Amino acid sequence: MLNIGWFSTGRGEGSRGLLNFVQERLIATGSDARINFVFSNRERGEAEGSDEFFNLVDGYDIPLVTHSSSAFRKQTGGRFSEHREEFDQQVMDKLASTEADVCVLAGYMLIVSGKMCRQYPLLNLHPALPDGPTGTWQEVVWELIETKATKTGAMVHLATEEVDRGPVVSYVNVPIIGPKFDQHWASLIGRDLEEIKKSEGESYPLFRAIRDEQYLREPYLLFETIRSVSQGEIGVMGGQVVDASRAPLTASMPSGLCLDRQIAQAMKEYPATSAG
Repeated sequence: MLNIGWFSTGRGEGSRGLLNFVQERLIATGSDARINFVFSNRERGEAEGSDEFFNLVDGYDIPLVTHSSSAFRKQTGGRFSEHREEFDQQVMDKLASTEADVCVLAGYMLIVSGKMCRQYPLLNLHPALPDGPTGTWQEVVWELIETKATKTGAMVHLATEEVDRGPVVSYVNVPIIGPKFDQHWASLIGRDLEEIKKSEGESYPLFRAIRDEQYLREPYLLFETIRSVSQGEIGVMGGQVVDASRAPLTASMPSGLCLDRQIAQAMKEYPATSAG
């Protein structure tokens, strides 16, 4: 049984959706994996969004561990970045009695310290391909528009001290040209992107179309990655991503495990409308 630790701030619908999707799929498929605990850097009663997330966790009877980064920040005079390792050590002390073969960062809104990266194999979901943009999902989408990209994707990688650039575990490709996108790209012709950001922002149809395609596949990528790890198709050992023979990934899989086929099949069998 693959024991999973789930890290999430739990601040909004996306965090709840990811947990709900993966947990329901684990149950429905009888996977040899389970979410053994959920950790959040918010306490109960701290925010409405995270309280809704905690209600979901409670509904699945998953143990919840919390430690408020906001309260910690106030204690340290607001200089959180200078005390990141101290906070992470407090988190690890709270998690000392828990068991996790891998941990998933799913809507966890803190950068983790090198100390925590070395303590746990942390799988981070990032909304871009292995060689794609870094930063928040908003920054990623705007860069894709600026560079007039023809495809994007999402990846799961090992969290390291280099943000969004740890060893890649898996990824999925997402085309952003074709009938669904042509009219949106055409709307960009002759317009200034900075003006679009100011006047329309994230409601800009091209922005929304790109994000929607990423967002649709991210829960599938996370689940299929967990499934692949639980079945030994790919793994994490000693800070490295390894193949089925436990050898570090070679030239045959330089960018991790491509899950395009598995995700396309899963989307047919288990459409997003039934994912919650």
